[in-house]
Amino acid sequence: MAGARVLGTAGPKKAKKAAATTGKSARFYPADDVKRPLPSRKNNKQAPKIRSSITPGTVLILLAGRFRGKRVVCLKSLETGLLLVTGPYKVNGVPLRRVNQAYVIATSTKVDVSGVDVASFDDAYFARSSSADGEGEEEFFEGDAAKPAIVSDQRKADQKKVDAAVLKAVEATPMMKGYLGAKFSLRKGDKPHKMVF
Repeated sequence: MAGARVLGTAGPKKAKKAAATTGKSARFYPADDVKRPLPSRKNNKQAPKIRSSITPGTVLILLAGRFRGKRVVCLKSLETGLLLVTGPYKVNGVPLRRVNQAYVIATSTKVDVSGVDVASFDDAYFARSSSADGEGEEEFFEGDAAKPAIVSDQRKADQKKVDAAVLKAVEATPMMKGYLGAKFSLRKGDKPHKMVF
């Protein structure tokens, strides 16, 4: 027993060499943890991936928010990964707005939106004005009634311009106007996991 070798007592150099030759994991581990930099969100400039089922012209069903249950037309995806959608406003009351793709169901129905000009719409277009955020503490506690949202004339003009082009495509397809105007809901006995949208 005097000549028996004790396994597992190799230093870091021998452990590395043994691991390389035998294919086994090294038995030596560093005593101190190796510090790795934490992942930073500042450097992540890649746009989120949009689901393949969501393309410009796809009819989406909104699942959350003020307009849940409404069917809308997707116009394009923005840099932040949000989707630009419209009702059209004349059909179901949904204005031009951004929605998160996690809160929509993409249907197989399509509307031709190739004639709609949406190049001017980006995330900066939807940014809130600084005057809306400038409410002080006194004004917050004084005003019990909610202030009505003021829609700028620019927004109204843009809405009319986009909706005019979308409505042309909607009216070209039979029954599409009624489909977009109808609200989506589930009734007793409906099985959503078996539905084909």
